[in-house]
Amino acid sequence: MVAGSQREWRQRPTTDSARLGRDVHPVLRRVYAARGVTDAEQLQLRLAGLLPPALKGIDDAAAVIADGIAEQRRFCIVGDYDADGATATSLCMLALRAFGAQHVDFVVPDRFKLGYGLSPALIDALPTPSPDILITVDNGIASVAGVEKANAAGMQVVVTDHHLAGEQLPAAAAIVNPNQPGCSFASKALCGVGVAFYTLSAVRRVLAARGWFGDAPPAMAQWLDLVALGTVADVVTLDYNNRILVEQGLRRIRASQARPGLLALLSVAGRDVAEASSTDLAFTAGPRLNAAGRMDDMRRGIACLLEDDPFKAREYALELDALNRARRKVQTRMQDEAFEQLDAVTAPAEDAAVHVLFDERWHEGVVGLVASKVKEQAHRPAFAFALAEDGQQLKGSGRSIPGFHLRDALATVAAKHPGLIPKFGGHAMAAGLSLARHDLPQFSSAMAEIGTDWLTPSMLTQCIETDGVLSDEELSLDTAHALQLAGPWGQGFPAPLFEGVFAVHEQKIVGERHVKLTLESDGGARIGAIAFNREPLDAAHARVAYRLEPNSFRGYVNAQALVEYWEPA
Repeated sequence: MVAGSQREWRQRPTTDSARLGRDVHPVLRRVYAARGVTDAEQLQLRLAGLLPPALKGIDDAAAVIADGIAEQRRFCIVGDYDADGATATSLCMLALRAFGAQHVDFVVPDRFKLGYGLSPALIDALPTPSPDILITVDNGIASVAGVEKANAAGMQVVVTDHHLAGEQLPAAAAIVNPNQPGCSFASKALCGVGVAFYTLSAVRRVLAARGWFGDAPPAMAQWLDLVALGTVADVVTLDYNNRILVEQGLRRIRASQARPGLLALLSVAGRDVAEASSTDLAFTAGPRLNAAGRMDDMRRGIACLLEDDPFKAREYALELDALNRARRKVQTRMQDEAFEQLDAVTAPAEDAAVHVLFDERWHEGVVGLVASKVKEQAHRPAFAFALAEDGQQLKGSGRSIPGFHLRDALATVAAKHPGLIPKFGGHAMAAGLSLARHDLPQFSSAMAEIGTDWLTPSMLTQCIETDGVLSDEELSLDTAHALQLAGPWGQGFPAPLFEGVFAVHEQKIVGERHVKLTLESDGGARIGAIAFNREPLDAAHARVAYRLEPNSFRGYVNAQALVEYWEPA
């Protein structure tokens, strides 16, 4: 196993939390305060608190789509093969039909053949008869050539996206993207399904003003479960606006007022829908939906979300669950091989500025997950590449650490070495790209040079930021339940992480790769714990960073510590 980075433990600073009220659990009061929440009103997360739909281009987009519905033109949603793209595609399909569109279809490019986004090749693969209006979701801002070809074919294109724009924007009829130049929308953290939700809300407003719906316009809130899933699964920052979207979606899920397919994804994984949390979306529903795009065809995942019949939806969910198990098996093998590569290099792995890994046997749909694991373990930006179907091109995915902007790094390399990177895109923390196979050594060298120039010692020190120590009284099921029902937690609004020094008892391996154990505080309080994908710790005492959660086993519920990091104390 490759050596990890240096680690620095740091407790989050807290401020006065008295204004949150005595009905908020005392542990939660300090957790919220450490995240800048000091007023009870900030915890309400009401729909009325959403930012108004003042995105650049949204009025033009709403007019094009509303006119298309009124004129019964043919729509085609151009989706993406991840959970964000799948939820956005499903949302558009459901909403446009509810708005009265009679001809609505969708297409998701085959990631193994056509790649990402609205490409010229995808225009040739569109369903017949040809659509009149294309709506991109979670893609399109970089589709200059694809939009040009669609325009030449007489189609109108509405781009809805959230990725960073390149030097040239596509010549679309309308572009809605909070990250496009000149957009003053306050939340830049909307994901693809969030942008689609705002765009469709604007379409609904235009149609309602025309009297299209009579007295009963469809309620946009009915699709917030999809918005919540896509937002959490895409790991965008949970700013206040996104937290409202996620919380409102979770409330619908807990009340079983969600899409049957989403409920089925949670159910087949053994999750209690009534207690669904953002963690369940991130680590249960999201991966199962993503498995379709990684291992097979995201149309399966979209079919699951669109299905109205609960029994058929469960059949789809079971298929996705099986794909996810297959994905885990492939990912485990690839991760082991990736770490073997790093162990085999001459220099210590932690001295490498950026890790660039490739194996011709690797699965293209899983390289992003491998890059993420390598990044987490070594705390270095990492790229993992797989061989494309033609045997000459490589498809790669990168993941980064705070402070190293991955898309800017790729743009810098592309500018210094024209023609080296035929295609790339992404944002600060994640990016995708293609390379000629014979250019991998040059790319690796160029990226290492950028890493050496940009990365600083402080950036390469992994910070374990915690919410401090829980007392023996707080190390309880009551606290675990309070934390579970709070939030929603996610990127930029992290789930509570606590630390402590514990005596280590009763370590044993479970499930081949996990350690089950008991931790004992200095005061004698004991709690069961589990450390995933680790070997037993060779120490009587450990400094542990952990999450506290309820754990149900054979009908008995107790508090459990989920170990994130540990080291001998």
